[in-house]
Amino acid sequence: MPIRNAISYDVIIAGAGAVGLFLACELRLAALSVLVLEQAADPHATLKRAPFGTRGLSSPTLEALDRRGFLDEVLAALRHDRRRHPASAHWMQQSRRPAGHFAGIQFYQDQIDGVQWPYRFPNPAGLSLPVDLESLESVLAARALAMGVEIRRGARVDGLKAADDSVAVFAASETFHGRWLVGCDGGRSTVRKAAGFTFAGTDPEFTGYSVDVELATPHPLRVGRHHTATGVYTYAEPGTITMADFDNGACHRRESITPEHVQAVLRRVSGLNVTVTVTALRLAATWTDRARQATRYRDGRILLAGDAAHIHSPLGGQGLNLGIGDAMNLGWKLAATIRGHAPAGLLDSYSAERHPVGAQVLDWSRAQVALMRPTPGTRALASVVRDLMETRDGARYFAERVWGMSLRYDLGDEQPLVGRSVPDFTFSDGTRVGEHLRSGCGLLLDFDGRSSMRALARRWQAQISYVAQVPDECLGLAAVLVRPDGVIAWIGSGEPDLDELAARLTHWFGEPES
Repeated sequence: MPIRNAISYDVIIAGAGAVGLFLACELRLAALSVLVLEQAADPHATLKRAPFGTRGLSSPTLEALDRRGFLDEVLAALRHDRRRHPASAHWMQQSRRPAGHFAGIQFYQDQIDGVQWPYRFPNPAGLSLPVDLESLESVLAARALAMGVEIRRGARVDGLKAADDSVAVFAASETFHGRWLVGCDGGRSTVRKAAGFTFAGTDPEFTGYSVDVELATPHPLRVGRHHTATGVYTYAEPGTITMADFDNGACHRRESITPEHVQAVLRRVSGLNVTVTVTALRLAATWTDRARQATRYRDGRILLAGDAAHIHSPLGGQGLNLGIGDAMNLGWKLAATIRGHAPAGLLDSYSAERHPVGAQVLDWSRAQVALMRPTPGTRALASVVRDLMETRDGARYFAERVWGMSLRYDLGDEQPLVGRSVPDFTFSDGTRVGEHLRSGCGLLLDFDGRSSMRALARRWQAQISYVAQVPDECLGLAAVLVRPDGVIAWIGSGEPDLDELAARLTHWFGEPES
């Protein structure tokens, strides 16, 4: 491979999807040089638009967007897109407002009492938000470019060569050099394969189809999601259909997706046989419920994030949220490592914290597949689960999981708030915690304005911001140490132990400057 590019970057990211772009912006907050290599020449893929590209953003993802100043831009992009493409999803036509689903079984907003999450305050991010990938990625790409990220499209990564202090990446007939490489290049990640990561998990049970078709009229398909003796299908007018055909993934990327093939699958899955006819196929994609995860997220100077690190069925839209969580967790740790002030083991905590989260989501996906199998026993079990979801406690449980409300990292502290997302405290000057996290630094919130705590914070002033204000509601706390990703690392109550605080600061932000 000829070497035509001698420029060395701090970080090379493979993949300009939402995860890669978000991570690029995180690294630029630390003034690192970042190159993003993207295989696709055109970022405006049809399958990224609504309805096929629609994903539900969970609470941690919305908080991440708010804490980095993306949220208003994303909301504006969605408003613009919805004026051009009014949503026709079947759930938007329902009298009750759906809040999410598990294996297609919906739970509703009117069942959920938000006061059951006392550590979460109302904020602009909300609890969940449907968004199409094209709108989200457009916002992230524009911000990345404005921040100085270099994005090369039409540059497929063909291979790599890792050394002790750098990584050479081969793409688009050039060789690019970086101190670190992060694979955000999807479920078929070239980076993961070339670096030799083990990708362990389970094989698929079904082939999923997302199609946009024209149907001969009249036809018997009813709007909504339907479980049959042979699979599951969802029909949304005027011709948007998703199907799960339990064939062990036999047709994913193996069969030509023709109108005749789609018609045959639709007749089989719906059980309607000759009464439904496809006259034209405008758009089609297949997917499966294959669930696999890299056994580790780091090998030397190569890291994985997003679908490159874990894949599962798109049921419930958990994949995008999982990937953004990876990027939010990894960005500040990798930046601190490159800048030279990271404490020992900080970068390894990325895999230690995120791998269990990924494993839990994969099991959540597998459980949904088990509840979709076209068997009498599964349908009986689904009826029980539906009854449970109609109760307030049941709806709350599923909402916690789907919305990401139960996320907590094990940071070795029994205090119930440590390891959770910091509440969005509103201060006396009208500012919120989310706004104070825009710079990508950590925060030390001092609700009593102690001079001793101010002096201690000054020793880490390059890594944290000190905020000495009284919030509207402090939950009985005196001080809170917040990591750059918005995760609480320490809680001080009563008269805080400054020696303990100093130890926590050193643990997460390295040795003090003085």
